[in-house]
Amino acid sequence: MPLKHVIRSAVGRKLFMAATGIILFGFVVAHLLGNLSIYLGPEGINAYARQLHQLGPILWIFRLGLIGAAALHVLFGITLTLESRRARPVAYIRKKHLRSTLAGRTMIYSGLILATFIVFHLLHFTFRAIGPQIEMLDGGVVNVYRMIVDSFRQVGYALAYVVAMVVLFFHISHGFASLFQTMGMNNEVTLPWMGRMSRIIAVILAAGYVSIPALIFLGLVIK
Repeated sequence: MPLKHVIRSAVGRKLFMAATGIILFGFVVAHLLGNLSIYLGPEGINAYARQLHQLGPILWIFRLGLIGAAALHVLFGITLTLESRRARPVAYIRKKHLRSTLAGRTMIYSGLILATFIVFHLLHFTFRAIGPQIEMLDGGVVNVYRMIVDSFRQVGYALAYVVAMVVLFFHISHGFASLFQTMGMNNEVTLPWMGRMSRIIAVILAAGYVSIPALIFLGLVIK
């Protein structure tokens, strides 16, 4: 079937949502593992950053691919949400959310918040257009450890990242289980287990990310 016919169908768009979701989820996991190297001290996180810097054009190809996947994920998410609302133009007088969760009902909003946060994050740590003054190491590499610590010593930056990671928890706690449902792998038996597993994974990821700005702001990661 031609790609344009797949995209035009609701099932096809859901599959694209699932595929881009898997890509983004993989990045969230890998990015957390890299960020946790800050607990190894300046040498750990700066060595990780130096290895990424040495990838050169490959790193930017990877980044552009992720931005493309995120853009498609948001686009299909908005499209499917609007289609769902048009299919039910008259709101129920009294809504009954059977097997529905707050995370599931607010996916479109959490997704848009995360998309906004990604732009902020790129301006902060990738393009360094905002944030504290940058210190350079030998070889023209940014002192990433100092950049992160100096940023999260400021309440505004620390709070922004903590709030964003709470939103990430809500998004993943529903989105991860939805991946399996889209692929037809959920049934009456596995559905509750998938929901629990999604929440556990979301808690682990969000806690890992939140720990960095929280511990730095509290002074438990020393310059």
